[in-house]
Amino acid sequence: MDKKIAIHVEDMTVAYAEKPVIWDADVDIYDNSITAIIGPNGAGKSTLIKGILNIIKPISGEVRIWDRPYKEVYKQIAYIPQASNVNWNFPTTVEEVVLMGRYVHVGAFKKYGKEDREKAKQALETVNMSEFAKRHISELSGGQKQRVFLARAIAQDAKMYFLDEPLQGVDIKTEAIIMDTLKEFQKNSKTIISVHHDLSTVEEYFDHVVMLNKKILFSGSVQEVFTKENIALTYAT
Repeated sequence: MDKKIAIHVEDMTVAYAEKPVIWDADVDIYDNSITAIIGPNGAGKSTLIKGILNIIKPISGEVRIWDRPYKEVYKQIAYIPQASNVNWNFPTTVEEVVLMGRYVHVGAFKKYGKEDREKAKQALETVNMSEFAKRHISELSGGQKQRVFLARAIAQDAKMYFLDEPLQGVDIKTEAIIMDTLKEFQKNSKTIISVHHDLSTVEEYFDHVVMLNKKILFSGSVQEVFTKENIALTYAT
């Protein structure tokens, strides 16, 4: 039985200030997979995600998600940015951040209802952060902040999750909670795509991998593609 394609990227080029960062990307990511995006610093890993999600509009190429354009399926997609790109001094509580995950279901200028608050509460319980619900987001450690952002994504109740280096700089407990949650997502037929930097855990944490360095060099199952030879070629300067 053929695997169903969740994301199809064809000839996608993404540029910053008219300078291409990713060239002619071609890749398929499969439904219900947990896929690592790996490559050296500056390879375009975050840019690949942002191009797929139209956060940065590609200058060429096509992206289809479940064979539809992003604008038709965005409510079913959650995105967790790099922690370093978030303004943690914004005056808001942990609970309010998690409730933001319900925004796509509620819409602008509407109040969160009982169901939304219950989803947020359950999400905080999932990541062991219930006791911090009323705490200001700026008071948390790096690992706790990352768990709150994961809770926000859980509250959204999406079918596809994009994460940009979710394990960067977190403690061992947080890493275990994040990966257990992602594995649970997969058991519930969700699709996960994560930028990842620790090559030593790729085989343990992921079943598919995309290896890039300005261009996508290899993609497929970890078992077939994540070889010493391909790693050396991907990380060659």
